[in-house]
Amino acid sequence: MSIAQDHFSLFGLAPRFALDLDALEAAYRRIQSQVHPDRFAAGSAAERRVAMQWSTRANEAFRTLRSPLARATYLCETHGAPIEAETNTAMPAEFLSEQLEWRETLDEARGDPGALRALADKVDAARDALEARLADALDARHDYAGAAVLVRQLMFIERLRGEIGAATDLH
Repeated sequence: MSIAQDHFSLFGLAPRFALDLDALEAAYRRIQSQVHPDRFAAGSAAERRVAMQWSTRANEAFRTLRSPLARATYLCETHGAPIEAETNTAMPAEFLSEQLEWRETLDEARGDPGALRALADKVDAARDALEARLADALDARHDYAGAAVLVRQLMFIERLRGEIGAATDLH
């Protein structure tokens, strides 16, 4: 096993968006049980350093693969389709219109737990549909450039979902 290998290979998983999260968790626990720095506390400085590098690498890979947004971003970028979220803000007009509508609904729903829950459900359904489209683009069609557009949309949805969650927590 090489510390430089890709995240999926590290855990013995196929590089796919549609991922068995239980298999990921089991592989992560197996690797951590082998490389956790506590196992090397009595070892040499070099052994402790290598254990720390492996543990850090496993943690980073696990965090990336566990998150649908981070996993999709990783797949796109490792296949030559950078997300460029800061510089490429082009979005389909229909998506932008929907975003504006959701943001207006959020502004109106503040203080109304029922309305916030209804909006959260709507946004969650859109996120689920977008993740299904990502699985098709990444796993079936290997359209990484097209998936990068979807990833940018998912970033917007995740940000909005966080705002809805924050508004819900306040009340």
